[in-house]
Amino acid sequence: MKILALDTTSGSCSVALSDGGLVREQFVAAERDHTRRLLPMVDQVLAGSGLKLGELDALAVSRGPGSFTGLRIAISTAQGLAFAANLPVIPVSSLAALAAGARRMHPEWAGGTIVAALDARMQQVYWGAYTAASPGEGLLPEAVQNPEEVAAVVAGAGLADPLYGAGPGWHYAGLSGLPVAAMDLNCPIHAQDIANLAAGSGLAAAVSAEELEPLYLRDEVTWKKRQKIRSQ
Repeated sequence: MKILALDTTSGSCSVALSDGGLVREQFVAAERDHTRRLLPMVDQVLAGSGLKLGELDALAVSRGPGSFTGLRIAISTAQGLAFAANLPVIPVSSLAALAAGARRMHPEWAGGTIVAALDARMQQVYWGAYTAASPGEGLLPEAVQNPEEVAAVVAGAGLADPLYGAGPGWHYAGLSGLPVAAMDLNCPIHAQDIANLAAGSGLAAAVSAEELEPLYLRDEVTWKKRQKIRSQ
């Protein structure tokens, strides 16, 4: 299956094309440059793969949680491409992609549980827990919580040892009490991991461009930002 994946969830921008298990990716750290970079990266990845947009089977995109602006950029771009080529879109959890990337970069973590955490600001984190057995499905519902609340939930959930921490949300001191065997705060989200998770889910998980929606988790903040944008 040929899948083009996009991500602008956080401080990076990446595009990847998965074709029968072979993956080509462009990745760049671009905190406030997603809009300018994303479509040229799509063109470059497609050109490098010798494919046209209409020859793909599906698109894949990080559905969140993550940066409000970053999610809007990725989702709207995926919708535009899907409309143009009449393609389905497979939404993938950004936290699951973060955990999958951590597992790819740290093969020694394969047998444990990865707790992925993104900084949600306001002294909170977006987080979820994942294993290699079911990389696209969280062991617990994805949530936005204070670090101390996360630590309490994880400690009481009986997750399989060893535990590993991945993502920039782990910089909060409130998570320091969790007995992780190792952590990687600098582990970014990569489009190649979104593509691989989407390929594992298959077209059964796909939605139309009209149905594609971001997952913010923090509804109140999202509503306030939407109201501010509409009033401008």
